[in-house]
Amino acid sequence: MTRDAAFGGDTMEEIQKELPVIARFEVHRRAYLAPDGTILRDLPDFAADQNLVAAIYRGMALARAFDLKAVSLQRTGRLGTYATSLGQEAVAVGIASAMRSEDVLLPSYRDNAALLWRGVTMEDILLFWGGDERGSRWSGPVDDFPFCIPVGSQAPHAAGVAYAFKYRKQARVAVCILGDGATSKGDVWEAMNFAGVCRLPVLFLVNNNQWAISVPLRLQTASQTLAQKAIAAGFPGEQVDGNDVIAVRAAADEAIASARAGEGPRLIEAVTYRLGDHTTADDASRYRSTEEVQQRWKEEPIARLRNYLVSQMNWSKADEEKITSEFEQKATTAIEHYLATGPRPPETMFDHLYARLPSAYAGQRKEIEDFNA
Repeated sequence: MTRDAAFGGDTMEEIQKELPVIARFEVHRRAYLAPDGTILRDLPDFAADQNLVAAIYRGMALARAFDLKAVSLQRTGRLGTYATSLGQEAVAVGIASAMRSEDVLLPSYRDNAALLWRGVTMEDILLFWGGDERGSRWSGPVDDFPFCIPVGSQAPHAAGVAYAFKYRKQARVAVCILGDGATSKGDVWEAMNFAGVCRLPVLFLVNNNQWAISVPLRLQTASQTLAQKAIAAGFPGEQVDGNDVIAVRAAADEAIASARAGEGPRLIEAVTYRLGDHTTADDASRYRSTEEVQQRWKEEPIARLRNYLVSQMNWSKADEEKITSEFEQKATTAIEHYLATGPRPPETMFDHLYARLPSAYAGQRKEIEDFNA
């Protein structure tokens, strides 16, 4: 211990012992299912609803089947760079399944599973990643935002959407899905700070998959948890096992209900693991070991929920084979439709820039039309 001359030679530890504690904070962690699907504690009521749990399982399995097909498309040059959600399906499906249709989703680029749950078609998603802007005019809820490619920039958008809900006195909630790397960005903090001050109906869901591209969590932040970052903004933060979809859904139910009731924002940190590459433009083997990934496969969410369904709800091999066949066919059909979609005429690049196209652009548009005539 060192003496501090500014405080009469007392050590800082001695001084702190004499000072009153004005605030204490805690971060709780939620988990219900062990990696093998066994039950750890009393389950929330919805977990007894076989139809709902099966639907959630189907949602995760569908997302994984679609991801595999999309990666194959990219590898054969028929799709652009693509970000899979391999191993993280419980985060997106858990949160999306807790939302109402009138709520607004602000997704990152990795949240295909949430979009599929909310009614976006596979064809729409493929069009987007194939570079066709028609993929952004998708078939899900009309107010949901498109994929956010810049890291964290959807957080201020979410705060703005939530502010509009509060201003209009609408019982709606903005749900913003972020990666762990996004919590290291200033625009995310600004959005959280604004949401806390204004007590906005917004949920920040942090998908902590341990990696921001090649940067591990320990090099991004010195915080013990990401959930505690909400505390500085003046609202609760909770950590959940992001490989346990029951935990994600239960936390989301409570957080969304609280926001809808006017009790302000929440943050949920869902701790999971990115089993695949960051995107198809990445090679994760350059910065993490095969042994690490293999160990994490033992915790993945789909097998975990399947084990729960088998042990508690009589899920059978026939049930599994049925959805495997169904999803294979669904993804194959979507790919056929995507590949059969013709390109947009080049002049349509001007169509949604302005309500009334300025003369300079109108002239350029006419030149392109004439050239292709």
